[in-house]
Amino acid sequence: MKTYLRILSYAGPIKRLFLFYALATLLAIFFGLVNLSLLIPLLEVLFSQIDIGDTLAAASRPEFSVNLTYLKKLFSYHFFTIVTTHGRMSALYFVGIMMVISVLIANLFKYLAEIMATELRINVIHNLRKMLFDKTLQLHIGYFTNQHKGYVMTRIMSDVQEVEYAMNYTFRFFFKEPATIIGFFMVLCYMSPQLTWLALLALPIVGGGITAVVKSLLRRTAQGQASLGRLMGIVEEVVEGMRIIKASSIHSYVLEKFKRENNTYAKINLSTLLKKSLVPLLSEFLGVLVMALLLIYGGKIVFSNESPFTASTFITYIIIFSQALVPVKAISRSLSNIQRGLAAGRQVFALADTQPAIFNKQGARTIRSLRQSIAFKEVYFSYNHKPSVKRLNLTITQGKKTALVGPSGSGKSTIIHLLSRLYEVNQGVIQIDSLPLQDYDVQSLQQLMVTVTQETLLFQDTVFNNIALGRTEASELAVVEAAQIAHVHDFINTLPQGYQTVIGAGGSKLSSGQQQQLGIARAVLGKPSVLILDEATSSLDSASAKLIQESVDRLMKNKTLLVVAHRMSTIRNADEIFVIDVGEVVEHGTHEVLMQQEGLYKRLSTLSYQED
Repeated sequence: MKTYLRILSYAGPIKRLFLFYALATLLAIFFGLVNLSLLIPLLEVLFSQIDIGDTLAAASRPEFSVNLTYLKKLFSYHFFTIVTTHGRMSALYFVGIMMVISVLIANLFKYLAEIMATELRINVIHNLRKMLFDKTLQLHIGYFTNQHKGYVMTRIMSDVQEVEYAMNYTFRFFFKEPATIIGFFMVLCYMSPQLTWLALLALPIVGGGITAVVKSLLRRTAQGQASLGRLMGIVEEVVEGMRIIKASSIHSYVLEKFKRENNTYAKINLSTLLKKSLVPLLSEFLGVLVMALLLIYGGKIVFSNESPFTASTFITYIIIFSQALVPVKAISRSLSNIQRGLAAGRQVFALADTQPAIFNKQGARTIRSLRQSIAFKEVYFSYNHKPSVKRLNLTITQGKKTALVGPSGSGKSTIIHLLSRLYEVNQGVIQIDSLPLQDYDVQSLQQLMVTVTQETLLFQDTVFNNIALGRTEASELAVVEAAQIAHVHDFINTLPQGYQTVIGAGGSKLSSGQQQQLGIARAVLGKPSVLILDEATSSLDSASAKLIQESVDRLMKNKTLLVVAHRMSTIRNADEIFVIDVGEVVEHGTHEVLMQQEGLYKRLSTLSYQED
């Protein structure tokens, strides 16, 4: 119930519609009961069971009062007046017209209730998915390193969809069907308290049998959602790595991995669907069992002639009771869908309640530009208990070009992640203008430092929109200038629609080098205070990388540029070079100074020139 109420809280201002939904539902139930109650006079006319005493008793118009008895007497007055004045056939017409009117009004209110319930449901799902996506964007990068991508995708898409399916049934389950059952049993109790008490004593048998199946269904549903998340994760990995899979001939391994999880999900899903199918069948059987008891006991009362309970009333009673079983069966069918939706809802809120490891402290400052320097002081960081950075001390001076070099896995990218505050240091401090990183607003900090990595995030959109990503105010002239700095302008002009060419999902229509060039163009468009190039030209040939580096150097003159590269030719003119090995600085200085030392930098430089 707690999960359901939390889901409903996302209805927003539109939740006031629930009051109108409740009113429309109650009126629909009322007129539906009126329609069924008209069966008694209808049958009495057809079977010639109109009593002269009843006709005389209804000869006078009843005094107005707000209760069901007044409505019954008013109808009886008009009905018997028509019988005595115009005959039985006219009374039959009267009852038929009243039934049509009551059905029309009942269905009108049902439709209004359905409209309001649909608006509520759509609004809840819209707000829930929006909240979850926004929450996902706020999570720290470490969460996505530890958590399978398929898990997150399943929560946002599949689980929220399951919640939507459940919302189709929840309004009925929690309000409409219970209100309908109460209304029906009030009428049934009015018609025959004895039979109704018998029915009420038998109904727990129905509820108990269904509850046992639903509890088992809930467990299997949760297992199915977890298996589906793993299955989606495998599919995502395969789609993303299709080139490597085909090139590495690991098709059999990937297929076997998918088959194992797919078989697991199929077995769980089969068990879930079998239990789900059992619920309405069990409900129908137990309902008919109760109906049989009522037929036997009610028939005995009618045959005894010791009660005013007539055959017409008894037939109407059985018809109304059979209709009362419809919402009972609807509740039993809804239970499985609701339980599936609530299980999905709990998964959704498990993600929504995940607290990001990186957050703003109270009173965090907004930073717009670097004024002095960035300093790492005795910084330590471990990933999965494996040290990545240790005893790290280095200073990046404002307006200078600083470079980080070192072997693969030495911790260069980790340093960039710590500086961008994608991870939190375990020990030590990173300062910007003499203040700890934690004193600054996270969003403004990440806007201050624009990073271009080896992999560029591109969307299935135009070249122009991919360069101007997030900058709606960017002019065509500015975008073209950024493309020229990245030396990609000439290539763009060769495309069918130039800057308006759609480049495919993830930039699939471009080479990896062209993708990197668009990423560089996007970064320099905003003319950032601090530009970080993390192996940003690794997919380019040496000549192209050199041209881009020269353009970037001109753009970032008197600004701060941090370059991480394995190609030494791109960092020779750096103001200071820090050589990183096993997560710490082992050498630092200019290119000329470091080349005079017989250290790691000289070995890396020699190897780089041989490769070039």
